[in-house]
Amino acid sequence: MQLSISKEEIKERQRRFAEKLIEKHIDAAILFGGADIFYLTGFNFFPTERPIVFLMDTKQQSHLFLPEMEKDHAENFAYVDHVRDYYEYPSISHPMEHFRQLLLELGLANKVIGMDAPGYSSTMGYRGPKIEEVFNQASYVSIKSLVETMRMIKSSTEIELIRESCRWANLAHQYLQKYTKEGLREIEISSRATFDATLAMSKTLGSRYTPHGNPAHAFYRGQIGEDSALPHSVTSNAVIKRGDVLISQASADVWGYKSELERTMFMTEVNDKQEEYFSLMKGAQEVAFQVMKAGISCSEVERAVQRYYQDNGIEHLTLCHVGHSIGILGHEAPFLDMGDSTIMQSGMVFTVEPGIYVKGLGGFRHSDTVLVTDNGIEILTYYPRNLESLICK
Repeated sequence: MQLSISKEEIKERQRRFAEKLIEKHIDAAILFGGADIFYLTGFNFFPTERPIVFLMDTKQQSHLFLPEMEKDHAENFAYVDHVRDYYEYPSISHPMEHFRQLLLELGLANKVIGMDAPGYSSTMGYRGPKIEEVFNQASYVSIKSLVETMRMIKSSTEIELIRESCRWANLAHQYLQKYTKEGLREIEISSRATFDATLAMSKTLGSRYTPHGNPAHAFYRGQIGEDSALPHSVTSNAVIKRGDVLISQASADVWGYKSELERTMFMTEVNDKQEEYFSLMKGAQEVAFQVMKAGISCSEVERAVQRYYQDNGIEHLTLCHVGHSIGILGHEAPFLDMGDSTIMQSGMVFTVEPGIYVKGLGGFRHSDTVLVTDNGIEILTYYPRNLESLICK
């Protein structure tokens, strides 16, 4: 059982990254994005006001530039050639001044440097200059989506981590449905389901398991009753009532890799309108499953689903695209959207979640995690999708 990405795979990613830089005639690279840094180093961190930067130099040596408080953490867990630290932010000498000295030390003056962003940014109070304002001796080009594109096609180990995530999401969802009763509040139900699933996961996988995120969890996020028609509602701690439409969610991080499992459920009973829209939603998802395969564009999947909506007169009840890629982040590119022409390839992993949202009645959405294969697709999530199995009693 695979529960982590090996050092060898991480270093291979760095090698491929360096090759792409060479192909683009780029001498060195600077990355600020947390997901991309994790992908290339195995170093999981919580971004704050203190800048953390990945740097690949002209000799294809990898560096992490970070605050001193993270130094031991990085030296123990990051697969990089060098860890460089500064004291604190904002400090008497700004971290970017220290970074300028590092760029000079590495001989990057008059070189071409690729960057995923003009400079570090944070919602936690960081203020600092753009890199080219600090170090104007180099030429800069954007490599904003370079690592993101590398992340689109998953390795066999990444796929196994996502499979493991699906297994524990399934258990968490079982608990969520089991504990959902009339008169209980959503926080009580989701907290209990999450605790029991996490405990089972921890005991079963043992010390080899590292979440790099959230262990098994399941919740409703406020999508209860009429509020289930709000695709991205927030937890309101609603009381579950007879006849409510319930849109559930479950997942589990396994070494930072995620899956997505969502189901439309009902409390105790289902009326005719609810059953009608549930059936239409399931039909839309089946259309997507049938169309998806390597070699077609992502836009073709949503285009087929949109035709289904139009044929059934419900296009006005849809609010979002069919799905998105998933992996280290819950939402990644590419997207199952008419505006995304990316060609699907074997090894890509998507959520498939066409939804119907009816004001005053509720929302109807299943989400499954789907792997594109050489022969079509494999649906990795396996919680029941039929109406009878999704009535809470």
